[in-house]
Amino acid sequence: MLITIPSILSKDDVKQVRAHLDAADWEDGAKTAGAQSREVKRNQQLPSTSDTAQTLGKFILQKLTSDPLFLSAALPAKILPPMFNKYAQAETFGAHIDNALRVNPLTQERLRTDLSMTLFLSEPEDYDGGELVIEDHYGRQTVKLPAGDMILYPATSLHEVTPVTRGVRVSSFFWLQSMIRSDANRRILFDLDQSIQALSDSIGANDSETVRLTGIYHNLIRTWAET
Repeated sequence: MLITIPSILSKDDVKQVRAHLDAADWEDGAKTAGAQSREVKRNQQLPSTSDTAQTLGKFILQKLTSDPLFLSAALPAKILPPMFNKYAQAETFGAHIDNALRVNPLTQERLRTDLSMTLFLSEPEDYDGGELVIEDHYGRQTVKLPAGDMILYPATSLHEVTPVTRGVRVSSFFWLQSMIRSDANRRILFDLDQSIQALSDSIGANDSETVRLTGIYHNLIRTWAET
């Protein structure tokens, strides 16, 4: 399930974040790549333990965890600190699948990567190339969103960032462990929750049918959730 989460950051938020990132010291992204992805990863990355990365990461998480669409789609249990990367001319990240387990660099806590996230911090017209291409059951999905928007997709997906041919592509990327391990079950819960919200708007949250569906939603979470 690929879901676009619009306007996680406002345009003013993006300007503030970019001001810090543009002044930061970047390193070779291959330093954090695994043995396989190191062969296809050519980009720049902000050190995850730097003050800039930690400050901006906390800011993004505050925005993200107050977004109803994100919470409905992800049902997050644990979220890794946001990381930041940059692709300049000819830089790219070839086809790869993210590691199944990752360690929080700040707490050393290990978590399962159920969902991947990319928060775009460059406007599409500011660079050519640099599309995020995701392979899923419905074929290849090409993603290039406005600055401040985020794409949420299963971490099991084969994906790549195409070479940048003009300008600079800056983004934040990170992962989460969901309370619901199964992508299929998350999709069911997301569709059900969106229907409940639509019913609440049209016939009221206290209508008997809305209440009944809300009960079904929570009982499914009890059945499928891992705490």
